[in-house]
Amino acid sequence: MLKMGVIGYGYWGPNIVRNFNTANGSQVTFVCDMNAQTLKNKVKKAYPGLKTTTDIDELINDADVDAVAIVTPVFTHFEIAQKALNAGKSIFVEKPFTYTVDEAEKLVNLAEKKNLKIMVDHTFLYTGAVRKIRQLIDDGTLGDLYYFDSMRVNLGLFQHDVNVVWDLAPHDIAIMDYIIGEKPQAVVATGAGHFGRDLEDIAYLTFYYPKNVIAHINVNWLSPVKVRTTLIGGEKKMLVWNDLEPDEKIKVYDKGVQVKTKEGKYNLLVNYRSGDMWAPKVEATEALKLMAEKFVDYVENGGECINSGVQGLANVRMLEAASKSLANKGKVISI
Repeated sequence: MLKMGVIGYGYWGPNIVRNFNTANGSQVTFVCDMNAQTLKNKVKKAYPGLKTTTDIDELINDADVDAVAIVTPVFTHFEIAQKALNAGKSIFVEKPFTYTVDEAEKLVNLAEKKNLKIMVDHTFLYTGAVRKIRQLIDDGTLGDLYYFDSMRVNLGLFQHDVNVVWDLAPHDIAIMDYIIGEKPQAVVATGAGHFGRDLEDIAYLTFYYPKNVIAHINVNWLSPVKVRTTLIGGEKKMLVWNDLEPDEKIKVYDKGVQVKTKEGKYNLLVNYRSGDMWAPKVEATEALKLMAEKFVDYVENGGECINSGVQGLANVRMLEAASKSLANKGKVISI
C-alpha cells in the first residue's frame, strides 16, 4: 500500500485526496495546507483519521508518507518537489510541472539520480476520449494527420500568479503532444491582457510540426460561453471532440479532400469526400482515479508513463517558448 501525503487542499486538492484515498494500492495518510481553518473545517470533517499540518517539512519527512502529491501554485512546485525528492519520496505534481525549463530539468535529473518517480497531473490523458482518439490514430483510422485545432475558453477563472497560457494551455499541449506523437519545431503565440495586468487573459498558440502538421490552441478567460472542443484532421477521416457533450463526445467524419493527379495539383482540381459520421464508444471511468492507480504502479513497478517528469518537462519547454513568442508579439520561437 502506497501511503500518500498531499500538500495543498484548495481548489484541486480535495479531488486528489479523494482519488488517491480510493484508488487501488494507495491510501492518503497526511494532508498539509497553509490554512489551519481549512484543515480543521474541511479535511478533518471529511477524513477524521488523517494527520494534518501547516508545516510542509513535517509531512515530507514523516515516516508514514511514501510519496508526495504537490497541489500548490506553480511558483512553489520546484522548492517543494526538490525537498520531497531529497527526502527519498516520489512525487505527483499538479500542472504545470514547474515555472521554468531549468527547474523542470533539475527535478528530472534529481529523480533519476535517486531512482525516484515523477508524475505530472495531466489528467486529460487518462480520459476515455483522449485514449480513444489515440487509438483511432494508432490503428490508422484517421490516416496521416494534417492538423490539431483546440479551443478551451470560459468566463474565468482568473489566476493571480499565471496568465491564461500557463493556466489552461498545459491541458491542450499535453493532449497535443500525446496524440501527435512528434515534437514541435517552433511556436508562434499572440495574446493580450485587458485589466492593467501583465498577465494575458486571451491567447492563440500555433505549433509547427514536421511533415507539415500544424496545431492551434485558443485559450481564453473572457468568453461568454464555455467551449471545450478539439478538431483533428487526417488524410482518411476527421473528428470532432466536444468534451462538454454528455454522450457522443467524439464524432468521426468520413470527410476530406483528394487531389489524385499532378495536373489536379496545379489546376486546383480537388475531389471532396463526404461520407458517414459515427460516434465511437468512450469509456466513462474517472480519469483522475485511473491516473492515481497508474502512479502507484509507476512508483512500485516502473515502466512507461505517458505523463512522467520527462513529459512534464516537454510541456514546460513548449509553454516557455510560447511565453517568449508572446513577449515578442508573435515572433517565431524554435523549440
